[in-house]
Amino acid sequence: MTVNFGPTANDYVKHRAGFPTEFFDRVFDEGLIEAGHSLVDFGTGTGTLARGFAERGCNVIGLDISAQMLEQAKDLCQQDELDIDFRFAKAEATGLPDDTFDVVTAGQCWHWFDRAEAALEAKRILKSDGLMVIAHFDWLPLEGNVVDQTEKLIQKYNPEWYERFGNKMGLYPDWLQDFGEAGFQDIQTFSFDMDVPYTPDAWRGRIRASSGVGASLSDEDVSRFDSELKSMLAAQEQAEVTRRGLRQKDTGSHPVLQIPHRIFVAHARKLDL
Repeated sequence: MTVNFGPTANDYVKHRAGFPTEFFDRVFDEGLIEAGHSLVDFGTGTGTLARGFAERGCNVIGLDISAQMLEQAKDLCQQDELDIDFRFAKAEATGLPDDTFDVVTAGQCWHWFDRAEAALEAKRILKSDGLMVIAHFDWLPLEGNVVDQTEKLIQKYNPEWYERFGNKMGLYPDWLQDFGEAGFQDIQTFSFDMDVPYTPDAWRGRIRASSGVGASLSDEDVSRFDSELKSMLAAQEQAEVTRRGLRQKDTGSHPVLQIPHRIFVAHARKLDL
């Protein structure tokens, strides 16, 4: 499966929820990251993590290998009047100096890297006592829910994606082994769940911006998939109207879908013993 998020950049910006305020509150409240820290964000994409940390006073460099995503990141950065240094570079070979940065982050992207090489690169550029943070913000396909039904539709068009990424619960124990094998210490995790509201149209946009659809299917298949997803969501909406005994005109605007998500964070330190 060849994945390229460049063609999804517009949907990515509009519909893909960035990490929630609760994530940033947690890492700052626990003293993991502080205002003034120098921070490098691997696989920055449209810069959702980079902007969140810059807004809270960190000095941020964002790296990615998609020129289209970096352009979106720069535009959003300008709109938010933030000073972030976005660069075209691989997580495995950043070109940054040794022993320089307080924090390295990787949000929703660790699985796309050569993980062993990226972990060693993070350790190389971190200062002594520097922190590596891997974070995920994943939807949860619970039996019969909208996510579950959507993933099964993706499976129809992209079985390779489903085999690798489908029906997951947003927990990543393998990342801890990556830390250990790279020589990181003080390895810890935390996770918490929350619902994210989407309108049906926004959910379609979110799915188009996913690796299993817009980033790997042909334009024709993306269009066909999106049409089927639209019909599925409309049928669910009508079934809910019928179940509740409402007339269509009484329902007003489209209902909001409450999509369950899990935030998972693994972090570790570069300690010189």
